[in-house]
Amino acid sequence: MTDHPKRAVILLSGGLDSATCLAIARDMGFETYALSVAYGQRHAAELAAAGRVAASLGAREHRVASVELGQFGGSALTDDKIPVPVEGSTDGIPVTYVPARNTVMLSIALAWAEVLGANDIFVGVNAVDYSGYPDCRPEFIAAFETMANLATKAGVEGTRLRIHAPLIALSKADIIRRGSALGVDYGQTVSCYQADDAGHACGRCDACRLRRAGFEVAGLPDPTRYA
Repeated sequence: MTDHPKRAVILLSGGLDSATCLAIARDMGFETYALSVAYGQRHAAELAAAGRVAASLGAREHRVASVELGQFGGSALTDDKIPVPVEGSTDGIPVTYVPARNTVMLSIALAWAEVLGANDIFVGVNAVDYSGYPDCRPEFIAAFETMANLATKAGVEGTRLRIHAPLIALSKADIIRRGSALGVDYGQTVSCYQADDAGHACGRCDACRLRRAGFEVAGLPDPTRYA
């Protein structure tokens, strides 16, 4: 009887960070299962990008789960009445923060991981070059892992579930260098908060600025398609 490869669920938004996460999980020897979430975000371009990235990086399966966080609003990414800031970072948590988004997404990933018999979940959160979101901090990831092991059949029966956040302490430039070395085609990814339907980036929002600066510091050409 042959051993099955170890499995991991990777949250894949279609952006730069999550694509790098998928490449890292593959490099670690995991059979990767990519999970994207349609949560009512402004555009579907990033979900299309996620499909391209999952295929190019050899995900065993790619699924898109739907949960309508947009019905609650409260974020510039889910409510068209709240403009996406283009004037630079401000103090405090920005309006692009989506309430409970990472908690919800990790919970869905946890459900699929249990069904797959996967003990590992990867998420591309970052606490260095990021926008100040509370659900991107190491404390949150540690707390969620503790909860996951208390709340699941697998955890209760003695299987240790692990939440991997391999990018959490890396700069954007370091993330880009790491992904490039692992063969990530960043031209397939979409990071912009208000990309058009074809995936062209605005070049002005916080996500675009962080991404562009990351390529500059990394000394690599920026393959982003700007509007």
